[in-house]
Amino acid sequence: MQNFTVHQGVVATLDRANVDTDQIIPKQFLKRIERTGFGQFLFFDWRFLEDGETENPDFELNRINVKGASILLTRQNFGSGSSREHAVWALDDYGFRAVIAPSFADIFFNNCFKNGVLPIALSEEDVEELFQRAEKGNPYQLTVDLENQVITDGQGFERSFEVDASRRHNMLHGLDDIAQTLLHEDKITAFEEARG
Repeated sequence: MQNFTVHQGVVATLDRANVDTDQIIPKQFLKRIERTGFGQFLFFDWRFLEDGETENPDFELNRINVKGASILLTRQNFGSGSSREHAVWALDDYGFRAVIAPSFADIFFNNCFKNGVLPIALSEEDVEELFQRAEKGNPYQLTVDLENQVITDGQGFERSFEVDASRRHNMLHGLDDIAQTLLHEDKITAFEEARG
């Protein structure tokens, strides 16, 4: 998992509440067995017209000023629905390093930390202010500093956010569940050797 310390990136806005995991990554694309390659299917039913190839010019992520965006700004209850980890894989593979919203579905929130995507919960008022600022920016950029737990835009917006100390440590050091286990590889090996 890629570590996350300080990230500066373009903000893409998704002005929708209750975006569920089937909207993030539709079920027909879940047949892959690897974690990569899902970005091309992110928000597929919204990003493309009915032919499945032509980009929908009205969809937020298809705007030219947010191409290459790495921070997603959205509304409350993002990631609701089924517990598919593929939703985070799709966001990550598309290039998003952080998602900012007033609230997240619990399982999605946890999956973000396990896959190197930082979910940041801000108040609805702060999220609304960011939406307004993003509409004026062309493109609008934010800096997310996980070490100091602060978001800034260099234009007067600065907010702190909280991340559990353990999750923060793991993100700062790029430690997913497997990497955390491998930190104890010598003890595991010694235990296995002792058992014969």
